[in-house]
Amino acid sequence: MISQRSRYALKALVRLARAKPGESVPARDISQTEGIPHAFLEQIMLDLKRMKLVESKRGKEGGYMLAIEPTQITLAGILRMVDGPVAPLSCLSKTAYKRCEDCANEASCALRHIFLETHRAMLEVLEQRTLAYAIAKADLSASEGGQYGTDVFVGAFI
Repeated sequence: MISQRSRYALKALVRLARAKPGESVPARDISQTEGIPHAFLEQIMLDLKRMKLVESKRGKEGGYMLAIEPTQITLAGILRMVDGPVAPLSCLSKTAYKRCEDCANEASCALRHIFLETHRAMLEVLEQRTLAYAIAKADLSASEGGQYGTDVFVGAFI
């Protein structure tokens, strides 16, 4: 399960990716359209700016815009930047491996084996799917069947 912070970051990034090229989107607009508490969104946007995923513009036409093309931002990358390791167990993490304290033998750990299988499947999708893909898939689903399109579970985590 992803954190609320990641959900909000993903929603904000999707909103920015949907903006016209060069258009900045005020945080207040993102907050209102995406249902994200404004103060929390501002903290998230500052983090996304530090991570160089977004840029900000001051003034009357100010707001936020993507710093990277949506085709270059993977969902796994976003989750790692916002929440850290994506692994359900520390012994499965690519970026923050740590042996479980209560595990005598990783090779014979039944819990590790089942989570390894599901974790690999999830990562295979998240590392290949970009922000642009998620938007295109959601738009296609909406155009094919309304709110509960033909592929209802795609993007359900966003």
